[in-house]
Parts: sequence; C-alpha cells; structure tokens
Amino acid sequence: MSRDPSAEIFAPARRRQEMSIFEAAVQNISEGLCLFDAARNLVFCNQRYIDIYKLPPELTRPGARHADIVTYRLEHGMEPTGRQEFLAQHEELLRDRKAEQVIVTLGNGRTIAIRHQPLADGGWVATHSDVTGEIERAKELQLQSFRFEAALDNMTQGLCMFDRDKRLVVFNRRYAEMYNISPDKVRPGMELSEVLRQRLDAGNKPIGGANVFLDKRLDIAAEHEPCAFDVEMADGRTIFIRHQPTTDGGWVATHEDVTEQRRQWAQIQHLAAHDPLTDLPNRILFEKHLADVQVRVQRREKIGVLCIDLDHFKNVNDELGHAAGDAALKIASRILIDCVREGDVVARVGGDEFVVIAGHLEHSEDAALLARRIVERISEPMEIEGRRVLIGASVGIAIAPLDGEDGYSLLKRADLAMYRAKSEGRGAYNFYQADLDAALQGRRNFETSLRNALLNDEFRLVFQPLLNLDSQRVCEFEALLRWRHPERGLLGPAAFIAAAEESGLIVPIGEWVLRHACRAAVEWPEHISLAVNLSPAHFKKGRNLVKHVKSALDAAGLAPTRLELEITESVLLADDDCAVRTLHELKQLGVRIALDDFGTGYSSLSYLRRFPFDKIKIDRSFVQGCEDSADGLAIVKAVIVLGRSLGMTTTAEGVETDAQLEIIRAEGCTEAQGFLFSKPLPAKAAKEFAARLSPTDEVARHAKVAS
Repeated sequence: MSRDPSAEIFAPARRRQEMSIFEAAVQNISEGLCLFDAARNLVFCNQRYIDIYKLPPELTRPGARHADIVTYRLEHGMEPTGRQEFLAQHEELLRDRKAEQVIVTLGNGRTIAIRHQPLADGGWVATHSDVTGEIERAKELQLQSFRFEAALDNMTQGLCMFDRDKRLVVFNRRYAEMYNISPDKVRPGMELSEVLRQRLDAGNKPIGGANVFLDKRLDIAAEHEPCAFDVEMADGRTIFIRHQPTTDGGWVATHEDVTEQRRQWAQIQHLAAHDPLTDLPNRILFEKHLADVQVRVQRREKIGVLCIDLDHFKNVNDELGHAAGDAALKIASRILIDCVREGDVVARVGGDEFVVIAGHLEHSEDAALLARRIVERISEPMEIEGRRVLIGASVGIAIAPLDGEDGYSLLKRADLAMYRAKSEGRGAYNFYQADLDAALQGRRNFETSLRNALLNDEFRLVFQPLLNLDSQRVCEFEALLRWRHPERGLLGPAAFIAAAEESGLIVPIGEWVLRHACRAAVEWPEHISLAVNLSPAHFKKGRNLVKHVKSALDAAGLAPTRLELEITESVLLADDDCAVRTLHELKQLGVRIALDDFGTGYSSLSYLRRFPFDKIKIDRSFVQGCEDSADGLAIVKAVIVLGRSLGMTTTAEGVETDAQLEIIRAEGCTEAQGFLFSKPLPAKAAKEFAARLSPTDEVARHAKVAS
C-alpha cells in the first residue's frame, strides 16, 4: 500500500498537539508527578511536583539525576523524617520493582503520600500528594470520636439512640450499668423490643407491667414529640426518662436514676407541710384541708371542726423544762391520732393548739363523743422523765353547715367555743353558740378602746409608797396604771392589762408608763426611787427595751440609780438566756432589778442563782397569811432570811394591819408596802407625800407606833 505523503507531513504537528494535551493534563492534576528512566534520570515532572519540594530549575529539566534531587531535598529540609529508612525503602522498591504507596512526613511537618509504579524499561513513575490537611482532619475526627466516646461513657445519665426503624444506634456504659445488663448483649441494630427484653431479663420490671411500658414507649416514638416522664420500678427505684426526637425520625433518650432525689424531694415536701415535733400537718397543710371544707359541705357532708388547747401545759414547761413540754406535745398528738377516725385530719396549728377536721358525721353528737374522748384521754396522767404529769384539754366544736359553710368560719367559731370552755373551768368541751360572736365583738371593741386610750391620753399614773423599816421614811414609789374610760369611769389594771397583753398593746403602754413615771420622779427628793413594772412582752423586743429605758431616763433627767424595774418569773420563762442578757445590760446602765411576786411561781430559787437581783418582793398572799397561818409565816421568814443571805433587799407587799407590820419588822424585812401606810396617790399628792422627810411626819409616827 502506498503511503499518504500528507500524513508524513502532518505527523509531527499531531505529535506536538498530543504532547501539548498530555502536558496540559499532567500540569493540571492535583498530585505531583515525576518520571525517571532506568538510569535514574528525570524524564519529566509537573509543576505540582516542583512546588511540593520547591526544586530549582536545574533539577526539574530532563536528565536531572534522582540522587541530586534527593540531595537537594536533604539540604533544604524537604526530606522525610527518618530519611535512612525512607532511602532504604525506596531502594527496595526499585530493586524489587514493587508498586506500593508510602506515607512520609517531611522535615517541615507536611505529610506526603507517594505512589510508586515501576515501568517495564527499568524506570518508574511516581505521584506525590500533599495529604497534610486530610491527616489533620482524620486526627481531628479521631480526637472528636475519642472525646465523644469519653463523654458518652462518663455521663451520669444512661443514654441510648434509636433510628427511625426503632433500632439501636448507640448506647453508653451508664445505660448498661443502670439496668444491670452486659454490654455485649446489647448491640447496635437491635430493635427496641429486644433491648427492653434484655432489661426485663436483668430484673428491671416497671410497675404496671412490661407490655404497658413498651406500648407507651412505642406511642411516644410515634408521636415524635419531646417529653419526659418517671418510670417507677418494682425494685423501688425511680427512673426519669427524657425523650428527644431526631430529625431522621429516630430519637435520643436519657435515663437517670432519681430515686434519692425523689425521696429527698418528698421529704422536703413533707417537712414543709408537717410539724417537725409531732409530724402532724402544720398550719400550711391544714389550711389546704380547711379550704376543702366548703366543697365537702356543698356535697351535703356534715363536718365538725374541733379546736383543742392543752390545759396547764405551761406548768410542764415551767417545772420540767421545754424538753418535757415537747414530750407532752408528742404524747398529746398521738392521743389525738388514736381518737379520730380514718379520714379525719389532725393538725398542730400553734404551741399547744391542735385542730381536728372530722368528716362524714351522722349527728352533731358524733363530734361531742369525739371531743369527750379527747378530753378524757389527754386528762390521763402522762409518764415524762420518770414523773407523772397531769395536763388536760379544752375543746371547742363548730358543726357545718349549722355553724358555717366554709372552713374558716367554722375554725373561728370553734375557737370561740374553745375559749368559753377554758373560761368555764377547762377540761371540758363546748359547742359554738351565737352569743359567742357578740362576746368576740365585745373584746374587739374593748381592744379598740384601749388603743384609742393611748392615742387620746386617757391613762393616768398613781404612785404607792414603800417604807424603809429601818429609817422609817419613804424610800420609793411604785408607779401603778389607771385608765379613765370615757364610759366606764376609772379602771384599775385588773380590768384591762390582760387585754393589753393579749393584743400586744402592753408594749407601747409600758413605754408610756416608763416615760411619764420618770418625769414625775424627778420632782421627788433624790433619796426616793421609782419602781416600774415590766411585762414579759417588753423583753421580746431584746435590745429595744434597754434603748427605751435609757431614752426615758435621759428625757426626764432622772439618774439610773433611782429607777427600779420590777419583773415576774414569767419574764425569765419566756426566753431565759435572752432575758438574763437584757437584765444584765439594764444593770450596766445603773438600773436596779426587782423580782416581783416572789414565791408564787415554780422556779424562784433557780432564778436567784441565774441573776443577781437587787430586791425580792414577797407576794401579798404570804404577807396577809402570816398572822393566822403557820405556813404563810414560815414562807415570809424563809424569804427574808434568803434575801439577807444573798445581800438583797426584801419588800413585803400588801401590808394592811399593824400585826403584819410587826411580824415582818421582827423578822428583819427591809421594806413594806400596803394600804396600812397609804393607798396609791396621784402624781401631785405623791410629790407632797414624798416631801415629808422628817421622822416626826405622819408616816414615820405611824411606823414608830406600830413598832
């Protein structure tokens, strides 16, 4: 066949075109490419190869020796770390003519993947890929995977993930531990029902049954909504499960054992609603039950509300201490629980105050029977600290719907009935009667009048003298309060002090007395002192009492040594340590402290040991009985001897006869007070009385004659 002359003419051009296409393709690949012949001389390399190793032009031309290229890379830090191993590996590839890929790290930190391919003529072709970023990404992914697994396995909650087909994707170690299942028995790909079966086989049985629980979990998965719920287990545990759907139709669930948390929360809720001493419902929980009464009444249920107040409970605290009082309250609460029926509510709403809500009554007499049982049982002797203790109970009863249709009205009226039972002798029960509301309104009106009396300046002071039996002179006046009532006339303290104590008005009234008495005392001769009575309520103000006393003294210009404050034992009973601390602060001012009505309480001697009183006042009941009662005389003698041995002044109150005066003088009493010398006097008359200083005045003559 003859050759085409034109083909020979255009062949070089085609080869050049083909070479141009080849070179363009080779130059645009992402890998570096190099071709060496059997003599290990460079045949060709692309620009990417040059860039990877930053080769100079003389080492990139055909014919450049492989050894020179390697030397350059060694000298310029481009050679792989561990180059001897690399060279040995490269020689092995050339010698054995093996096709292989190696990963090397260059001295500059980059990572290069080299794929070596031998050629038939003894040369080779190699591609060089910079995979530094890929390696870093792989390391980061590996690190993230490690962190994820570490986080997963160190979670305090169990975690599991299911796909849209309800097959397990992943779970953590805590999940397996929580349900006591072996991790090798739970594998990704297991269906939800299989996983739950493993949990059941390990003893994790939900209350209500496994099938019910499985149905619930399937329903939750189908709803594809986030939710959270508790699962009560038959072994007593509580597992809190939080379900969170995923975008692909599956879900992630966390499982937390909240048994202890729920127990603690239940305990906190119980403590918040129950009295810590008796474990009965406290006022907070009681008011919830009280609010339900109206609804129950509307359902035509007959309900009784009983208010119970312990009688003589204060005596237990006074004689045996607060620990014994607490024991008595516990016993009383157990008695109340024993007395009521199932469904009735017993609550402690105050110190020694209890309330019973008794429902489903057939007749009002049912409430009376309950009240009678309570009174009888609580009146039985209690054994406390090895001693027989007697207290009692007063009970007030209100019945719905007769006495009211809501709990608060019933409580108020039962309380009124209880106070009537107390006032009529205690140890009894009373039903509410309509006239009790009128009595309550009367008390409220009286308290309002008492409050207005302070605002309208209706109080007056009178002063009763105390006679020093040695000097036969007036040594002190005791300030006594009177109320000039706009309708009832002049009232003594017996008519209003109890109401003032109950309403809390005794504190501002007492401050009024202190200020006005100090102003009056400044007008007396300096050797005559002022005595003012203090209520236990004043000591509840703590340091405010000291401030008010100092303010009254400063405002009047009266020396503290001329003021004597009289207290009763009840001041120390209320808060022993606080009261003693306040009394010491008053003494530091220079004020004297007297213990009034000595001998009428339960712990007089113990208080004399706790606080150094300046004076003890012998109660009038002992003084007036010393004439014809051996016991009364013995007590008067004993108190006088006790006061003298402790270096305290003794004052006999209520001296009304010459015989009484003779007895107390003979026994060595320091002072006397009573109608024998003078009735309480208005301020002006007291000033005139105080001016009689000579032994020849009327008081001294009377004392001398009596002696």
